[in-house]
Amino acid sequence: MAPVFSHGDLRLYLLSLLDESPRHGYDLMQALADRTGGTYTPSAGTIYPRLAKLEEEGLVTKTVDGRKTIYALTDAGRAEVAARAGELEGIQSDLADSVRLIAQEVRGSVREAMRSLRADLAAASKADRDAPTPPREDDERSATREQLRRAEAAVTEFRTQVRADMRTHVARGGQLSASAVDAFIEAMDAAARELTRGLRG
Repeated sequence: MAPVFSHGDLRLYLLSLLDESPRHGYDLMQALADRTGGTYTPSAGTIYPRLAKLEEEGLVTKTVDGRKTIYALTDAGRAEVAARAGELEGIQSDLADSVRLIAQEVRGSVREAMRSLRADLAAASKADRDAPTPPREDDERSATREQLRRAEAAVTEFRTQVRADMRTHVARGGQLSASAVDAFIEAMDAAARELTRGLRG
């Protein structure tokens, strides 16, 4: 997946956000997530070292407000943003293109997964139709119960794995954007609809 920001662009974009108003670190991370439609959510390990560097360069100051550290531009920081306004416009244009590209890649991945699921369901349905001799009713019920048990076990395993992966990601400081969760829910809903159609077919 293509990066959202090119080398050095994040630095200037952070300055532009602080030019709008003083912010604390989490607010900057949330603003970046919002401006990119949830396709880019930087970690604290990405943002705070850059803020420290900007402070060393005399472009940013920080003040402690309770438990929060607020960052604001210095006069030198505002001067740099003004001097590089043209570059900032280019970054914003590139950012919009990157977000569109990432969104297209996500939609393509979901479509590919759904095509694969439909093919698997069609193959399973054909295999059932091509069975040489129908089993006796008792055997058929027993086989159905076994397949139901397998399906339920697979659902449980999937749920357990997804929960574990998400919890581990968040525990390590990762972010879950609303758009990523929406895409995941949409994919699950689509899979459920495909399964229902397959069962009825």
